[in-house]
Amino acid sequence: MVESPKSRVILKLSGELFGENGNHIDFDKYDSVALQLIEIRRQSPEMQIAIVVGGGNIFRGRQADSQVDHTEADSMGMMATIINGLGLREAFLRNGQTDTRLMTSISMPEIAEPYIKHRGRHHLEQGRIVIIAGGLGRPNFSTDSAAAQCGAELQCDKLYKASTVDGIYDSDPRKNPQAKKLSRITFQQALDKQLGVMDLTAFAMCMRSNLPIFVFDIKDLNRLPEAINGNYSFGTIVQ
Repeated sequence: MVESPKSRVILKLSGELFGENGNHIDFDKYDSVALQLIEIRRQSPEMQIAIVVGGGNIFRGRQADSQVDHTEADSMGMMATIINGLGLREAFLRNGQTDTRLMTSISMPEIAEPYIKHRGRHHLEQGRIVIIAGGLGRPNFSTDSAAAQCGAELQCDKLYKASTVDGIYDSDPRKNPQAKKLSRITFQQALDKQLGVMDLTAFAMCMRSNLPIFVFDIKDLNRLPEAINGNYSFGTIVQ
C-alpha cells in the first residue's frame, strides 16, 4: 500500500448515533456531529476526513422478518445509510462546511457522486470532507466492512469507530456489569474472541490491509485529534 498522510482518517459512525428517544432520525444529532468535525478541521486544517455512515437507526437488514428475502432487506438497509448520509451532508453545508461531498456505492447521480476510490482520494487531498453511504453496495456486507474497505482504498492510516461504548470489552458491558475493558488488542485476538464491537469480516479486512482500528465513545468525538497523535487512553486500539 502507498504510504498515506498521517492525518488522513476514516471515521465510522453507527446509524444509532443519529436517532434518539424513539426517533429514527434526530437532526440535532446530525448537527452535533457536523459541528464537532467542523471545529476539529478548524483546529487541525491538515486533517483529511472520510466518514462512513451506518443506517441502524432506520433499518437493519439482518433484523428483518424471516419471511423477507434477506438480499432485499439488505438493500433497504443500504438505502437507510444513504438517508443518514444526506442528513449529515445537509448539516455540514448548513453549518458552513460547504466543501463536503457525499459519495455512494449505489448509483444515485441526482443526489450524490458515485464512490470511486481515486475521486475520493482527490477530494480528500483538496481538503474536502467525504461522506460515504450505501455500504459496499452489495448484500451480506455491513457498513463496518465498508469502512474497512474504503479505509484501505483511500489510503487512510487508521479507522476510527465512534460507538455507543468507550472501547472494546471482553463481554457486552450493557449486559455484564463486570465486563473488562481492553485497552489494546491484536486483530487475531479480536477474531479469536469474536468480539462484537465490529463484525469479524471487518476485523479480517483491516488485518489484511494493516489498517489499525481505534474504537471510542461518540461522546469523545472532540478528542479525535488526541487519538491521531497517539493518545488511545479513552478507547481501544486494535492493530
